[in-house]
Order: sequence, then structure tokens, then C-alpha cells
Amino acid sequence: MGDFSGCDLISNLPQSIIESILTRLPIRDAVRTSCLSRKWRYKWTTITHLSFDEKCVTLSNDRALVEKSLIDFVTRALFLHQGPIHKFQLSTSYLQSCSDIDQWILFLSRNDIKELVLELGEGEWFRVPSCLFYCKKLTRLELFRCELDPPPSFKGFLCLKSLNLHQVLVTPDAIESLISSCPLLESLALSYFDSLALNIRAPNLKYLCLEGEFKDICLENTPLLVAMSVAMYMTDDIAEHFEQSSNCNFIKFLGGIPLLERLVGHIYFTKYLSIGNDLGILPITYNRLKIIELYQVSFEDMNEILVVLRLITSAPNLRELQISGSSNALAAIEASDLDFWEKQCPSDCTFRRLKVVKMTDMSGVPHEMEFIKFLLKKSPVLEMMSITPCAYGLEGRMKMLIELVRFKRASPEAEVIFIQD
Repeated sequence: MGDFSGCDLISNLPQSIIESILTRLPIRDAVRTSCLSRKWRYKWTTITHLSFDEKCVTLSNDRALVEKSLIDFVTRALFLHQGPIHKFQLSTSYLQSCSDIDQWILFLSRNDIKELVLELGEGEWFRVPSCLFYCKKLTRLELFRCELDPPPSFKGFLCLKSLNLHQVLVTPDAIESLISSCPLLESLALSYFDSLALNIRAPNLKYLCLEGEFKDICLENTPLLVAMSVAMYMTDDIAEHFEQSSNCNFIKFLGGIPLLERLVGHIYFTKYLSIGNDLGILPITYNRLKIIELYQVSFEDMNEILVVLRLITSAPNLRELQISGSSNALAAIEASDLDFWEKQCPSDCTFRRLKVVKMTDMSGVPHEMEFIKFLLKKSPVLEMMSITPCAYGLEGRMKMLIELVRFKRASPEAEVIFIQD
């Protein structure tokens, strides 16, 4: 073998490989490579991905000093940079509304920026400068704790594929216009919005995540959606608005997404879907829907139960189902309408692909038990059903367990696991 001692193998690597190595280093360490040799002095200045956070500078108890050091570091890095910058990420709690960020974004808008992530600290919210809307090559935009106000001349981000807005101040009209003017948008996440009524028109959207106080949501044009996660927080005003609604929220929200593969509904989701006119027979079958997770379902509310039933019976290829309850065991020991299950469940209903069921926070109320009984009876290939009771007395758990043992199972392989935390 040859003698490689003293040979600088790394410096002789192709520039593309060196840039790949530098991109994977924290930006502070990448800059430090300029001290290695004269040949390395400006290697870091051509990397296309720049990510800044508090680790770029020495931290101290003097917040103003850390803030100044961070601003100086970012400014100098951009000043020395050569060539295009495809990704810029700033994640720090030390900067809020800062005029230097305006200048950085202006600089980025002239350097072919494709991915921009701004995650700023709490305090005065940063108002995004108008130059952001001239970043025509943006494919990914993530804003945290910012204020967004598109100018009248803004025609959309024609290349944007991913949009994530977290605690962003923006008018309902502006957010709807922004979404609909991004024709290639595939991933959308909106979180911590207050009292927002939202119509989503995004024909190429595949992934949707919503979290906040939504007065209304309509998926008006999202035919390619494959995965969705929704958490809805309820205020008294929103609850009153829901009660006055006559539209069928289920159809409005889930009626136009035939390609859905995964659905996760958090707090108040099934409540929201249950509002409005009777569903009747659904106009859609979710042939690709394989995973459903529904949290805090009230088995005291017949309309919510009906939502769950209509959803799972319209998913013939469902493989995994996870449901958590929110029923009051003390208030619902007795339940009426137990014939509901015979009336509402199709006699020929069979879950031919369902293999895993996870039930958590179960109180043992009659309709919860009837639902478990229904699933065991109609799932011929079920492999595992786990049931985790909510925290209540040993006597209640034993009664629940005794009842479970009596339920017939369509699948000879089905294992029922009773989990006691």
C-alpha cells in the first residue's frame, strides 16, 4: 500500500463533496474551517445551505450582548458568502422584531433562495418585509411568530411546495389567497390560529396539518390529499357558532378527498364533523384509507359515534384504528338507544383488512363497550386489540374486563390486551 502520511486527502476532494461535508457541520464549525489553511479560507463561503441558531455565538447572561453577537455573525456570514443561497434557516429566541432580519431577507431575495425558515423568539412579532414576496424560487416557507401581510401586487409563490405557518398574524382573506396562489403546494401546516374560517383550495395538496381555533374549515379543492392531522380548540363563541350551523361538516370537510390514506383527528375533531344535517349515505368511499386515529371521542354523543361509524365503514381497506375516549364513566353508566348499533351498522359490514385496534382512555360506558363488541365481531383478520382504561376504580376495571371476555371474535388470531397503567 502507498504511503499517504502527510497527504491532504480532504482538501483534494471534489468541491461538491467538500460542500456536502461543510453543509452537515454547524455553521460556526463550517466557518472555523477557514483557519485550516489558505486553501480552506473561503471554502465555506460557497455552501448553499445556511442554518443559524444560538450555538453560533458564545452564550452569556447578557442578553443584549448575545443578540448583538448573533446579528454580527449572521451579517458577516452573508457579507462574505459567494454564489446562490438555496436554504436559510434562523432559529433563535434572542431575536424578535429586528431590522437586521429585513436586510437579510432582502439579500436572500437576490440570491435565489429556495427554502426559508424563520423561527423567532416570543415578544414583539416580526413583520415580514415585502421583499419576501419577490422570492420567486421559494419551494419551502416556514414562519414562526411572525406577521404576514402580502402586498396587493403579490401573485403567489409559483414554485412553493411546502408552507408552514405557526403563530402567524395574517388576515383570513390573505391566508386563503396565499394558499390558492401557490399552484404546486403539496404540504400545508397551520397552527395556533384564532377564530379562523378557512376555505382551502390547493389542487396538488397531499399533506395537511391544522391546529387552532377554527370556526369553520372547508376543503374546497384538495383532491390529492393523502394524509391529514387536525386539532380544533373550542371557545364559547366557536361552540355557539357550531350549534347554529346547519351545513354537514363531515361532507364539507371529508367529502372531496378520495385518495386519503391516513387521518388523525385530535380534540373536538369528531365533534366538529358531527355538526350539521344528517349524513345519510356517504357520497364517497375511502379505498386508500389505511390508518385512522381519533382522539377524545365522546361515546355519550350519538352523533359523534355516528361519525366514527360512517368513517370506518367507508374505509374498506382500513388496517389500523386508534381511538381514545372522553366519556364520563359516572354520568353514563346507563345508556339509551343501544339498538342504535343494529339500526346504523350495515348487516354486511366487515372490516376485511383491519389488523390492529388500539382503544385508550376507555371508561367502560355502554356505547364504548358496544363499539368494541362491534369491532371484534366484524374483523375476521384482526391480530391485536389493546384496551387501556382511564383512571378509575378497580371494581370498574374488573367489570369492564369480565364483559370483554364474553365478546365473540370473528378472528381466531385476535389477541385482546387489557393494559393497566
